[in-house]
Amino acid sequence: MKDLDAIRTHQSRKGAPGDTRSTSAANAGLVAMEGRGLPLLQFPHLAGQHGLQHAITTREGGVSRPPAQSFNLARKSGDDPAAVDENRRRLARALAPGRLVFLRQVHGNTVLSLAEPPAGERSPVAGTGDAFITDQSGLLLTILVADCQAVLLFDPRQRVVANIHSGWRGSIANVIGATVAAMARDFGCRPDDLLAGVGPSLGPCCAEFINYRNEIPTAFWHRRVSAHHFDFWAISHDQLTAAGLAAGHIALSRICTRCQSQRFFSYRAGHKVGRFAAVIGMCEDGRRK
Repeated sequence: MKDLDAIRTHQSRKGAPGDTRSTSAANAGLVAMEGRGLPLLQFPHLAGQHGLQHAITTREGGVSRPPAQSFNLARKSGDDPAAVDENRRRLARALAPGRLVFLRQVHGNTVLSLAEPPAGERSPVAGTGDAFITDQSGLLLTILVADCQAVLLFDPRQRVVANIHSGWRGSIANVIGATVAAMARDFGCRPDDLLAGVGPSLGPCCAEFINYRNEIPTAFWHRRVSAHHFDFWAISHDQLTAAGLAAGHIALSRICTRCQSQRFFSYRAGHKVGRFAAVIGMCEDGRRK
């Protein structure tokens, strides 16, 4: 597996969350792998977990045309539906066995707990919300993003996975804290057992909020790193540790999607873009892929 230090964003402004750099998970970053010819990324501390499947896609390996080239996975993006379906088939094949499951994401803090597979098509929508949790093998929980954070969670003791869509509105609503609480309530998870990975997303170098005084509550202003820039990576780390996760169990990819828009879809870099995916689930046969 090839290390991806070369594509990590450089921090041109102050504010990288220094309190997370000393942890083993945070230092691991992301590594590249291939799933049946499809370029994918993984967190090493999650890749080492028996029976767990997870991946983060890039823009590469698909059939979509500009501006969604080439591996767009979102249907409501102006892309050709046939191209999106083919891209989803390629992802499902790369992560087989398992079934991709999606959410109708709305930038809130609603969390869905899946006790059984949702009915419907090959890649069904489980419902409306911004996080979902399951203890069912064979369900590949899929979050679509283009600057927002996807936060992957795994409980190796209770064998429970979760996937979170956390944009800046979701961060303010603390969808991360709501998800950890739901894992404890619905599945008996202990927060200090959980492992977390925060995927490629808008970094402190590019998370500019000109109207932050009207948009972002003062409780988050200590994570302002310049006149109008915020470190939402650090905010997510804060929320994970506040929910009870050990700092050493949290990995931040530290890849800014706007800086790396040639590799990841970025809404800030160009509004008419596709979406890449973060996926997590447990293998039906109990073997890690």
